[in-house]
Amino acid sequence: MKLQRSPLIFIFLTVFIDLLGVGIVLPLLPFYVKLIEESGTPWLAANHALIVGALVASYSLFQFLFAPILGGLSDRFGRRPVLLISLLGAAASYLLFGLADSFRVFGAEAVIAVLFISRIIAGITGGSISAAQAYIADVTPPEQRARGLGLIGAAFGLGFMFGPAIGGALSTISLSLPAFAAAALVLTSVVFGYFKLPESLPAERRSTRMQSINPFTRLRGVLGRDAIRPLLLGVLLLNFAFAGLQSNFAVFANIRFGFGPADIAFVFAFIGLMAVVMQGFLIRKLVPRFGEARLAVTGLALMASSFALIATIPAGWMLYPATALLAIGSGMATPSLTSLISRRVSPQEQGSVLGGVQALNSLMMVVGPLFAGAAFDLVGPAAPYLAGLLLVSGAAGVLALALRPELGRRTPLDEQRVPAEAESAVAQ
Repeated sequence: MKLQRSPLIFIFLTVFIDLLGVGIVLPLLPFYVKLIEESGTPWLAANHALIVGALVASYSLFQFLFAPILGGLSDRFGRRPVLLISLLGAAASYLLFGLADSFRVFGAEAVIAVLFISRIIAGITGGSISAAQAYIADVTPPEQRARGLGLIGAAFGLGFMFGPAIGGALSTISLSLPAFAAAALVLTSVVFGYFKLPESLPAERRSTRMQSINPFTRLRGVLGRDAIRPLLLGVLLLNFAFAGLQSNFAVFANIRFGFGPADIAFVFAFIGLMAVVMQGFLIRKLVPRFGEARLAVTGLALMASSFALIATIPAGWMLYPATALLAIGSGMATPSLTSLISRRVSPQEQGSVLGGVQALNSLMMVVGPLFAGAAFDLVGPAAPYLAGLLLVSGAAGVLALALRPELGRRTPLDEQRVPAEAESAVAQ
């Protein structure tokens, strides 16, 4: 069975365009709220960062709740309709996002309400990535599945790299234009998919009934497992801190350094570029040389350093090296921790355990932005990053203690190096 190139290309483009849209819109959220602040609504000015955090969290919450439903629907009715409906929902959310400012005639609260509705619609229909993963699993043989699924990771990184850059450029013309551009891109993908994308799941292979749609059932495979508890702590604190930064960064950079939408978008694009380089190229060379345990602890230490720098730097240009440390550290720690978790459970349990980890990560994407927004408004702009420093440093310390045997273990390259050094000594 060969890889079916045409559907895979479409799936790659679908995920790329989906994440491109997210990258286009995300850096603009604080500036929509700031426009509303200027209308003279005191409670908005006092809770600026919290509202932005809640907008980001609302998407993650509804995606967490509805992803199992969309997954069950794709098993029951096929991947193609779920993919296309998910994309239509994304397009509708972007259109509504772009139109939000036109509701200002009804008051600032109306604009905020429209923004929340936009993000909730995006979350409810945000099943395109899980449907795309299922589609790839349908059309690829087991021995080539990792390669096929790697397309999604590449599309994810590239979309988030180019999206902010495009959004930043378009925002110099109009704050609404990036959202409309994202909607147009997604609608183009819908039209192409409607005419060109075949169904990957034949009727005879479809489920005859819906599986469990309770999102919390996925947590059962994770909670209470002593063998992975320190690793799980590292994953959760990493994602909690990163989610807070992602939602809060634009507000921070605007207030601390006067960054506008274009400036912030280019920083996000730079983070995306560093993530693509790290996870797409460097990680595969680093794992054999240093091992996953060392990379996990080192990655968390780099992330902690990044949070410390972001909280204390005096000039805006320093955000680039500070966020480079963040992207490199996350790129080291995230895949290493995931791999370490998968190796501490049996092959039969890996799917349920990793699914539970992903569900917990989704919850961190809800509570992280809310915490960061509240800390920003109540304590100060640096508070979310100092909290991230403490949390990630603590996780690095716990992991260093829990992984002591593996930190001292030789890697495959170490094993090759020792005989070579012995032979060299004998020859001398």
